[in-house]
Amino acid sequence: MTIHAPNVMAEVLATRHHLHRFPEIGLSEFKTSDYVAEQLTALGYEVTRGLAKTGIVATLRNGTSERSIGIRADFDALPILEETGLPYASEIPGVMHACGHDGHTAMLLGAAKILAERRNFDGVIHLIFQPAEENFGGARIMIEDGLFDRFPCDAVFALHNDPEIPFGHIALREGPIMAAVDECKITVNGRGGHGAEPQSTADPIVCGASIVMALQTIVSRNIHPLDPTVITVGGFHAGAASNVIPERAEMVLSIRSFDPKVRDQLEQRIRAVAEGQAASYGMGVSIDYERGYDPTINHKAETDFVRDLAISFAGQDKVYDLPRPMMGSEDFAYMLAKRPGSYFFLGTQRTPNDPPLHHPRYDFNDDILPVGTTLWVELAERYLSRS
Repeated sequence: MTIHAPNVMAEVLATRHHLHRFPEIGLSEFKTSDYVAEQLTALGYEVTRGLAKTGIVATLRNGTSERSIGIRADFDALPILEETGLPYASEIPGVMHACGHDGHTAMLLGAAKILAERRNFDGVIHLIFQPAEENFGGARIMIEDGLFDRFPCDAVFALHNDPEIPFGHIALREGPIMAAVDECKITVNGRGGHGAEPQSTADPIVCGASIVMALQTIVSRNIHPLDPTVITVGGFHAGAASNVIPERAEMVLSIRSFDPKVRDQLEQRIRAVAEGQAASYGMGVSIDYERGYDPTINHKAETDFVRDLAISFAGQDKVYDLPRPMMGSEDFAYMLAKRPGSYFFLGTQRTPNDPPLHHPRYDFNDDILPVGTTLWVELAERYLSRS
Protein backbone atom coordinates (compact mmCIF):
# COMPACT_ATOMS: atom_id res chain seq x y z
CA MET A 1 0.00 0.00 0.00
CA THR A 2 1.37 3.39 -0.95
CA ILE A 3 -0.07 6.88 -0.79
CA HIS A 4 -1.28 8.13 -4.17
CA ALA A 5 0.83 11.23 -4.57
CA PRO A 6 2.51 10.99 -7.98
CA ASN A 7 3.98 14.49 -7.86
CA VAL A 8 5.59 13.83 -4.48
CA MET A 9 6.93 10.45 -5.58
CA ALA A 10 8.47 12.02 -8.68
CA GLU A 11 10.20 14.54 -6.43
CA VAL A 12 11.44 11.73 -4.18
CA LEU A 13 13.00 9.98 -7.17
CA ALA A 14 14.63 13.19 -8.39
CA THR A 15 15.97 13.84 -4.89
CA ARG A 16 17.44 10.35 -4.66
CA HIS A 17 19.25 10.72 -7.97
CA HIS A 18 20.54 14.20 -7.09
CA LEU A 19 21.94 12.97 -3.78
CA HIS A 20 23.50 9.98 -5.50
CA ARG A 21 25.30 12.20 -8.00
CA PHE A 22 26.82 14.38 -5.28
CA PRO A 23 27.82 12.13 -2.35
CA GLU A 24 29.78 13.44 0.62
CA ILE A 25 31.80 11.70 3.33
CA GLY A 26 30.71 11.84 6.98
CA LEU A 27 30.98 15.20 8.78
CA SER A 28 31.63 16.85 5.40
CA GLU A 29 28.10 16.68 3.98
CA PHE A 30 27.83 20.45 3.61
CA LYS A 31 26.11 20.56 0.21
CA THR A 32 23.86 17.65 1.16
CA SER A 33 22.88 19.46 4.35
CA ASP A 34 22.15 22.68 2.43
CA TYR A 35 20.02 20.79 -0.08
CA VAL A 36 17.98 18.99 2.58
CA ALA A 37 17.53 22.08 4.75
CA GLU A 38 16.33 24.14 1.79
CA GLN A 39 13.61 21.62 1.00
CA LEU A 40 12.46 21.36 4.62
CA THR A 41 12.33 25.12 5.05
CA ALA A 42 10.17 25.42 1.94
CA LEU A 43 7.74 22.91 3.48
CA GLY A 44 7.29 25.07 6.58
CA TYR A 45 9.29 23.01 9.06
CA GLU A 46 11.22 24.55 11.93
CA VAL A 47 14.72 23.71 10.73
CA THR A 48 17.64 23.51 13.16
CA ARG A 49 21.13 22.96 11.80
CA GLY A 50 24.62 22.39 13.14
CA LEU A 51 24.22 19.31 15.32
CA ALA A 52 27.23 17.12 14.55
CA LYS A 53 28.34 19.89 12.19
CA THR A 54 26.06 19.04 9.26
CA GLY A 55 23.09 17.41 10.99
CA ILE A 56 19.53 18.72 10.72
CA VAL A 57 16.41 18.43 12.87
CA ALA A 58 13.16 19.47 11.18
CA THR A 59 10.18 19.96 13.50
CA LEU A 60 6.50 19.96 12.58
CA ARG A 61 3.78 20.64 15.15
CA ASN A 62 0.06 20.05 14.85
CA GLY A 63 -2.82 20.01 17.31
CA THR A 64 -2.45 20.40 21.06
CA SER A 65 -0.66 17.24 22.20
CA GLU A 66 2.94 17.40 23.42
CA ARG A 67 3.60 13.79 22.42
CA SER A 68 6.58 13.59 20.11
CA ILE A 69 8.28 11.21 17.73
CA GLY A 70 11.73 11.20 16.13
CA ILE A 71 12.45 9.60 12.75
CA ARG A 72 16.05 9.35 11.58
CA ALA A 73 17.56 9.18 8.11
CA ASP A 74 21.33 9.12 7.55
CA PHE A 75 22.84 10.99 4.59
CA ASP A 76 26.59 10.30 4.43
CA ALA A 77 28.39 8.37 1.69
CA LEU A 78 31.38 6.03 1.52
CA PRO A 79 34.95 6.33 0.15
CA ILE A 80 34.26 3.91 -2.73
CA LEU A 81 34.85 4.37 -6.45
CA GLU A 82 31.48 3.77 -8.12
CA GLU A 83 31.29 1.17 -10.92
CA THR A 84 27.55 1.20 -11.71
CA GLY A 85 27.73 3.13 -14.98
CA LEU A 86 24.36 4.70 -14.19
CA PRO A 87 23.36 8.03 -15.77
CA TYR A 88 23.13 9.49 -12.26
CA ALA A 89 26.36 7.89 -11.00
CA SER A 90 28.56 9.75 -8.55
CA GLU A 91 30.29 12.80 -9.96
CA ILE A 92 32.70 12.88 -7.00
CA PRO A 93 35.70 10.61 -7.70
CA GLY A 94 36.19 7.96 -5.04
CA VAL A 95 33.00 8.79 -3.13
CA MET A 96 29.75 6.87 -3.52
CA HIS A 97 26.37 6.31 -1.92
CA ALA A 98 27.02 2.57 -1.62
CA CYS A 99 24.80 2.00 1.41
CA GLY A 100 21.56 3.61 0.28
CA HIS A 101 21.63 6.64 2.53
CA ASP A 102 20.59 8.71 -0.48
CA GLY A 103 17.42 6.62 -0.59
CA HIS A 104 16.86 6.91 3.16
CA THR A 105 17.06 10.69 2.95
CA ALA A 106 14.86 10.93 -0.14
CA MET A 107 12.13 8.82 1.47
CA LEU A 108 12.09 10.88 4.65
CA LEU A 109 11.98 14.11 2.65
CA GLY A 110 9.02 12.72 0.73
CA ALA A 111 7.32 11.80 3.99
CA ALA A 112 8.06 15.31 5.28
CA LYS A 113 6.14 16.81 2.37
CA ILE A 114 3.11 14.54 2.78
CA LEU A 115 2.99 15.00 6.56
CA ALA A 116 3.10 18.78 6.15
CA GLU A 117 0.31 18.71 3.58
CA ARG A 118 -2.01 16.31 5.40
CA ARG A 119 -1.33 17.31 9.02
CA ASN A 120 -3.23 14.23 10.09
CA PHE A 121 -1.63 13.93 13.54
CA ASP A 122 -1.71 15.48 16.98
CA GLY A 123 1.70 16.18 18.46
CA VAL A 124 5.27 16.95 17.43
CA ILE A 125 7.32 15.30 14.69
CA HIS A 126 11.11 15.64 14.71
CA LEU A 127 12.74 14.48 11.48
CA ILE A 128 16.41 13.81 12.20
CA PHE A 129 18.75 13.97 9.21
CA GLN A 130 21.97 12.52 10.55
CA PRO A 131 25.51 12.81 9.19
CA ALA A 132 28.39 10.40 9.61
CA GLU A 133 26.71 7.07 10.29
CA GLU A 134 29.62 5.32 8.60
CA ASN A 135 32.50 5.10 11.09
CA PHE A 136 32.27 8.57 12.66
CA GLY A 137 29.35 8.07 15.06
CA GLY A 138 27.21 10.98 13.94
CA ALA A 139 24.33 9.85 16.13
CA ARG A 140 26.50 10.04 19.24
CA ILE A 141 27.79 13.48 18.25
CA MET A 142 24.26 14.78 17.68
CA ILE A 143 23.28 13.56 21.14
CA GLU A 144 26.36 15.21 22.66
CA ASP A 145 25.32 18.40 20.86
CA GLY A 146 21.98 18.31 22.68
CA LEU A 147 19.71 16.41 20.29
CA PHE A 148 17.29 15.02 22.87
CA ASP A 149 17.68 17.93 25.29
CA ARG A 150 16.53 20.34 22.60
CA PHE A 151 14.16 18.00 20.78
CA PRO A 152 12.53 15.61 23.26
CA CYS A 153 11.24 12.43 21.62
CA ASP A 154 8.91 9.93 23.26
CA ALA A 155 10.20 7.37 20.76
CA VAL A 156 12.67 7.22 17.88
CA PHE A 157 12.63 5.08 14.75
CA ALA A 158 14.96 4.33 11.84
CA LEU A 159 15.10 1.90 8.95
CA HIS A 160 17.77 0.56 6.63
CA ASN A 161 17.33 -0.78 3.13
CA ASP A 162 18.55 -4.33 2.61
CA PRO A 163 19.16 -5.80 -0.88
CA GLU A 164 19.37 -9.28 0.64
CA ILE A 165 15.76 -9.15 1.92
CA PRO A 166 12.90 -9.70 -0.59
CA PHE A 167 11.40 -6.52 -2.01
CA GLY A 168 8.84 -4.86 0.24
CA HIS A 169 9.40 -7.25 3.14
CA ILE A 170 9.98 -5.77 6.58
CA ALA A 171 12.34 -7.50 9.02
CA LEU A 172 12.59 -6.54 12.65
CA ARG A 173 13.50 -7.92 16.03
CA GLU A 174 12.94 -7.09 19.68
CA GLY A 175 16.14 -6.77 21.70
CA PRO A 176 19.57 -6.98 20.02
CA ILE A 177 19.37 -6.48 16.25
CA MET A 178 22.89 -5.21 15.41
CA ALA A 179 26.22 -5.92 17.06
CA ALA A 180 28.73 -3.78 18.87
CA VAL A 181 31.92 -3.31 16.89
CA ASP A 182 35.45 -2.68 18.16
CA GLU A 183 38.74 -2.40 16.31
CA CYS A 184 42.21 -3.46 17.34
CA LYS A 185 45.66 -2.93 15.85
CA ILE A 186 48.40 -5.26 17.02
CA THR A 187 52.03 -4.44 16.22
CA VAL A 188 54.72 -7.07 16.81
CA ASN A 189 58.13 -5.47 17.31
CA GLY A 190 60.89 -7.83 16.25
CA ARG A 191 64.46 -7.48 15.05
CA GLY A 192 65.01 -7.43 11.33
CA GLY A 193 67.86 -8.81 9.31
CA HIS A 194 68.95 -10.87 6.32
CA GLY A 195 66.65 -13.69 5.30
CA ALA A 196 69.67 -16.00 5.04
CA GLU A 197 70.46 -15.53 8.74
CA PRO A 198 67.15 -15.88 10.61
CA GLN A 199 69.00 -16.98 13.74
CA SER A 200 70.27 -13.40 14.09
CA THR A 201 66.80 -11.91 13.95
CA ALA A 202 63.55 -11.93 15.87
CA ASP A 203 61.08 -12.67 13.09
CA PRO A 204 57.82 -10.73 13.65
CA ILE A 205 56.09 -12.51 10.76
CA VAL A 206 56.34 -15.91 12.42
CA CYS A 207 55.26 -14.42 15.74
CA GLY A 208 52.41 -12.53 14.09
CA ALA A 209 51.19 -15.65 12.33
CA SER A 210 51.05 -17.48 15.65
CA ILE A 211 49.01 -14.61 17.11
CA VAL A 212 46.53 -14.84 14.21
CA MET A 213 46.09 -18.56 14.80
CA ALA A 214 45.83 -18.21 18.58
CA LEU A 215 43.16 -15.52 18.25
CA GLN A 216 40.91 -18.10 16.59
CA THR A 217 40.64 -20.00 19.86
CA ILE A 218 39.08 -17.11 21.80
CA VAL A 219 35.58 -17.43 20.34
CA SER A 220 35.65 -21.24 20.32
CA ARG A 221 37.19 -21.77 23.78
CA ASN A 222 36.59 -18.66 25.91
CA ILE A 223 33.12 -17.43 24.88
CA HIS A 224 29.84 -19.26 25.54
CA PRO A 225 28.60 -20.93 22.34
CA LEU A 226 25.26 -19.11 22.60
CA ASP A 227 26.84 -15.64 22.74
CA PRO A 228 27.20 -14.43 19.11
CA THR A 229 30.78 -13.23 18.69
CA VAL A 230 33.17 -12.61 15.79
CA ILE A 231 36.90 -11.85 15.69
CA THR A 232 38.12 -11.12 12.17
CA VAL A 233 41.74 -10.43 11.27
CA GLY A 234 41.15 -8.19 8.29
CA GLY A 235 44.71 -7.15 7.55
CA PHE A 236 48.27 -8.39 8.07
CA HIS A 237 51.17 -6.27 6.88
CA ALA A 238 54.87 -7.09 7.19
CA GLY A 239 57.93 -6.87 4.98
CA ALA A 240 58.37 -6.18 1.29
CA ALA A 241 61.30 -8.33 0.08
CA SER A 242 61.74 -12.10 0.02
CA ASN A 243 65.23 -11.98 1.53
CA VAL A 244 64.61 -9.45 4.30
CA ILE A 245 63.09 -10.20 7.69
CA PRO A 246 61.28 -7.00 8.72
CA GLU A 247 61.40 -5.10 11.98
CA ARG A 248 57.68 -5.38 12.65
CA ALA A 249 54.40 -6.97 11.66
CA GLU A 250 51.02 -5.29 11.98
CA MET A 251 47.55 -6.76 11.98
CA VAL A 252 44.11 -5.17 12.28
CA LEU A 253 41.07 -6.81 13.82
CA SER A 254 37.32 -6.28 13.80
CA ILE A 255 35.53 -7.56 16.89
CA ARG A 256 31.74 -8.03 17.09
CA SER A 257 29.64 -8.84 20.14
CA PHE A 258 26.39 -8.05 21.96
CA ASP A 259 26.80 -8.61 25.69
CA PRO A 260 28.83 -5.93 27.57
CA LYS A 261 30.55 -8.57 29.71
CA VAL A 262 31.51 -10.57 26.63
CA ARG A 263 32.78 -7.38 25.02
CA ASP A 264 35.08 -6.77 27.98
CA GLN A 265 36.17 -10.41 27.99
CA LEU A 266 37.09 -10.25 24.32
CA GLU A 267 39.37 -7.28 24.84
CA GLN A 268 41.02 -8.93 27.83
CA ARG A 269 41.62 -12.18 25.96
CA ILE A 270 42.90 -10.50 22.77
CA ARG A 271 45.42 -8.55 24.82
CA ALA A 272 46.47 -11.64 26.77
CA VAL A 273 46.84 -13.82 23.68
CA ALA A 274 48.86 -11.23 21.75
CA GLU A 275 51.13 -10.45 24.69
CA GLY A 276 51.58 -14.11 25.57
CA GLN A 277 52.44 -15.20 22.04
CA ALA A 278 54.87 -12.31 21.61
CA ALA A 279 56.57 -13.10 24.91
CA SER A 280 56.99 -16.73 23.88
CA TYR A 281 58.98 -15.52 20.85
CA GLY A 282 60.97 -13.04 22.90
CA MET A 283 59.37 -10.02 21.27
CA GLY A 284 57.40 -7.00 22.33
CA VAL A 285 53.91 -6.12 21.18
CA SER A 286 51.87 -2.91 21.19
CA ILE A 287 48.08 -3.02 21.16
CA ASP A 288 45.78 -0.18 20.14
CA TYR A 289 42.23 -1.22 21.08
CA GLU A 290 39.35 1.12 20.23
CA ARG A 291 35.74 0.69 21.26
CA GLY A 292 33.36 1.40 18.39
CA TYR A 293 29.58 1.44 18.18
CA ASP A 294 27.51 -0.12 20.93
CA PRO A 295 25.03 -2.90 20.12
CA THR A 296 21.71 -1.77 18.68
CA ILE A 297 18.99 -2.85 21.11
CA ASN A 298 15.34 -2.49 20.11
CA HIS A 299 12.70 -1.76 22.74
CA LYS A 300 9.74 -4.13 23.06
CA ALA A 301 6.79 -1.70 22.97
CA GLU A 302 8.12 0.27 20.01
CA THR A 303 9.06 -2.90 18.10
CA ASP A 304 5.58 -4.30 18.72
CA PHE A 305 4.19 -1.02 17.38
CA VAL A 306 6.31 -1.27 14.20
CA ARG A 307 5.34 -4.91 13.73
CA ASP A 308 1.60 -4.18 14.01
CA LEU A 309 1.93 -1.21 11.66
CA ALA A 310 3.99 -3.21 9.17
CA ILE A 311 1.47 -6.06 9.09
CA SER A 312 -1.42 -3.69 8.40
CA PHE A 313 0.73 -1.87 5.84
CA ALA A 314 2.42 -4.71 3.95
CA GLY A 315 0.53 -7.84 5.00
CA GLN A 316 1.36 -10.64 7.42
CA ASP A 317 3.28 -12.58 4.76
CA LYS A 318 5.77 -9.75 4.26
CA VAL A 319 6.64 -9.07 7.90
CA TYR A 320 8.87 -11.30 9.97
CA ASP A 321 11.08 -11.33 13.03
CA LEU A 322 14.73 -12.02 12.42
CA PRO A 323 15.67 -15.35 14.06
CA ARG A 324 19.00 -13.92 15.16
CA PRO A 325 20.63 -10.47 15.26
CA MET A 326 22.88 -9.28 12.48
CA MET A 327 26.61 -8.92 13.09
CA GLY A 328 26.86 -5.54 11.37
CA SER A 329 26.78 -2.37 13.46
CA GLU A 330 24.81 0.87 13.47
CA ASP A 331 25.21 4.12 15.41
CA PHE A 332 21.44 4.47 15.85
CA ALA A 333 22.33 2.33 18.87
CA TYR A 334 23.20 5.55 20.73
CA MET A 335 19.75 7.02 20.11
CA LEU A 336 18.10 3.81 21.30
CA ALA A 337 20.23 3.93 24.44
CA LYS A 338 18.74 7.35 25.22
CA ARG A 339 15.15 6.94 24.02
CA PRO A 340 12.73 4.05 23.44
CA GLY A 341 12.49 3.05 19.82
CA SER A 342 13.05 0.51 17.10
CA TYR A 343 15.33 -0.05 14.11
CA PHE A 344 14.20 -2.29 11.27
CA PHE A 345 14.99 -3.37 7.72
CA LEU A 346 13.09 -2.74 4.48
CA GLY A 347 13.78 -5.27 1.74
CA THR A 348 14.87 -3.93 -1.65
CA GLN A 349 16.03 -7.09 -3.41
CA ARG A 350 15.61 -7.23 -7.19
CA THR A 351 17.31 -10.61 -7.65
CA PRO A 352 19.33 -12.89 -5.35
CA ASN A 353 22.43 -11.73 -7.24
CA ASP A 354 22.04 -8.04 -6.36
CA PRO A 355 25.34 -6.40 -5.36
CA PRO A 356 25.42 -6.07 -1.56
CA LEU A 357 25.73 -2.90 0.48
CA HIS A 358 29.18 -1.23 0.32
CA HIS A 359 29.82 -2.73 -3.13
CA PRO A 360 31.02 -0.46 -5.99
CA ARG A 361 28.14 -1.71 -8.17
CA TYR A 362 25.43 -1.41 -5.52
CA ASP A 363 22.45 0.76 -6.47
CA PHE A 364 19.49 1.61 -4.25
CA ASN A 365 16.28 0.12 -5.66
CA ASP A 366 14.15 3.12 -6.63
CA ASP A 367 10.99 1.00 -6.72
CA ILE A 368 11.01 0.98 -2.91
CA LEU A 369 10.88 4.78 -2.63
CA PRO A 370 7.05 5.06 -2.57
CA VAL A 371 6.88 2.19 -0.07
CA GLY A 372 9.38 3.70 2.36
CA THR A 373 7.91 7.17 2.01
CA THR A 374 4.40 5.92 2.75
CA LEU A 375 5.63 3.76 5.61
CA TRP A 376 7.13 6.77 7.40
CA VAL A 377 3.93 8.78 6.93
CA GLU A 378 1.79 5.94 8.29
CA LEU A 379 4.14 5.38 11.22
CA ALA A 380 4.21 9.03 12.28
CA GLU A 381 0.46 9.52 11.87
CA ARG A 382 -0.43 6.36 13.74
CA TYR A 383 2.00 7.06 16.58
CA LEU A 384 0.58 10.56 16.97
CA SER A 385 -2.97 9.56 16.17
CA ARG A 386 -5.66 12.11 17.00
CA SER A 387 -7.54 9.36 18.84
